[in-house]
Amino acid sequence: MIDIFSISYSHTNLIINVLLISAFILNLIFAFIIIFMERRSAGSIWAWVLVLVFIPVLGFIIYLLFGRQIQRTHIFSIDEKDKIGIEMIVKEQLEALKNDEFSKGNHQIVKFKDMVQMLLYNNAAFLTTDNNLKIFTDGKEKFDALIKDIYDAQDYIHIQYYIFRNDGLGNRILRALEQKLEEGLEVKMLYDDMGSRTLSLKDFKSFHKKGGQVEAFFPSKLPLINLRMNNRNHRKIVIIDGHIGYVGGFNVGDEYLGLKKKFGYWRDTHLRIVGDAVNALQLRFMLDWNSQSTRDNLKYAERYFPDVESDGTVGIQIASSGPDETWEQIKYGYLKMIASAKHSIYIQSPYFIPDQAFLDAVKIAALGGVNVNIMIPNKPDHPFVYWVTYKNVASLLEAGVNIFHYNNGFLHSKMLIIDDEVASVGTANMDHRSFTLNFEVNAFIYDTLIARELREAFEKDLTVSYRLTTELYEKRSLWIKFKEGISQLLSPIL
Repeated sequence: MIDIFSISYSHTNLIINVLLISAFILNLIFAFIIIFMERRSAGSIWAWVLVLVFIPVLGFIIYLLFGRQIQRTHIFSIDEKDKIGIEMIVKEQLEALKNDEFSKGNHQIVKFKDMVQMLLYNNAAFLTTDNNLKIFTDGKEKFDALIKDIYDAQDYIHIQYYIFRNDGLGNRILRALEQKLEEGLEVKMLYDDMGSRTLSLKDFKSFHKKGGQVEAFFPSKLPLINLRMNNRNHRKIVIIDGHIGYVGGFNVGDEYLGLKKKFGYWRDTHLRIVGDAVNALQLRFMLDWNSQSTRDNLKYAERYFPDVESDGTVGIQIASSGPDETWEQIKYGYLKMIASAKHSIYIQSPYFIPDQAFLDAVKIAALGGVNVNIMIPNKPDHPFVYWVTYKNVASLLEAGVNIFHYNNGFLHSKMLIIDDEVASVGTANMDHRSFTLNFEVNAFIYDTLIARELREAFEKDLTVSYRLTTELYEKRSLWIKFKEGISQLLSPIL
């Protein structure tokens, strides 16, 4: 007599075995791809291999959502670069630098011409020297100025944010933009689909009806599922009439005005630029806009790149980086600045999770007698990120680095200053995500007055910060040590 139960049981076992073997083979395939096919650090490779080995089914899903890399082909059209003559500008500037004929009136540019050249060569970050620059460290002041500039706009407004919330601040900006649409201006908005995940195109119904155009960067194909979750557009850029540009750390939301109890006062750094550097921001926006599946690509027009009348003398290079690029341009800029420092380094970053080369550069500077100061927040917005940041900065104490915890709300500023001569402000944190995974943009600034103003803002923050010492760090609890260890293990994929 045939034992049907035994046959059924054996059949079930066979199916389970086939599934397990298939999962094992897929593990090997994914591990092969990560180790041999993708350009990753050793730490990132081992972190992903562990994820795939120990959670074989869920690991596949996590990898698809967070681990896939963008193929290093240009997702941004370069036609517009050709039309405004970027290659010619870069070639002429590189030649002038080689012949010591470039900006002899600007001491910082002459002194740091090797850094100017590096950013030109790697990023086509052309140098402009006629800029006026205003620094904002307070959200209310920044957004009051931005909204006033929007109301004063005469031709067009291009606006791009990683986070744009449909709250009090977001609605104020939308109402201002809608008024300009009623006046016949061109208004285009680009937001990141994951950063602004609470936002939907339905929120722009009135904006659309009035003629506004809005796009989401790397939009989700299915609800709650985005296969580009790990590669986000973290840039914050506004261009108004080609004459005024904004770039920096503030997103759009009530928390950036200090109105959220969770964060308290929001400390950030943002720039308002008038001068030819606005052309570089316009080009960056144009490339980002055209990378999306919009039927209304931005084409080159003289109105987008007008001659700007400015009596400014600030030298600026706008550098961008992203996972589609071969070079980690902003990271290289940071490293070049640190290596060039002779007297002082001031760093602010909410997330400090750089690679070993970056940590070593900071240690070398401090051990060589440079006064190195790093400020991080005293409260987390992402717990794992906070604890590995805490562990990383503590590892620098022995080298003589001064570490400060900002204690007046949340510190979101991304800033680096050396020797009161050169500074960088933008969207890039000092971590693996900003250097290799996200699309970022920073202004590298060659001007003593601006560098001093930024350093003075840092020193003002010291009055509401406390210093981390070796003795204080060693008193941390076992629970904190455990959280640091887990966070350190996960740091290559945070």
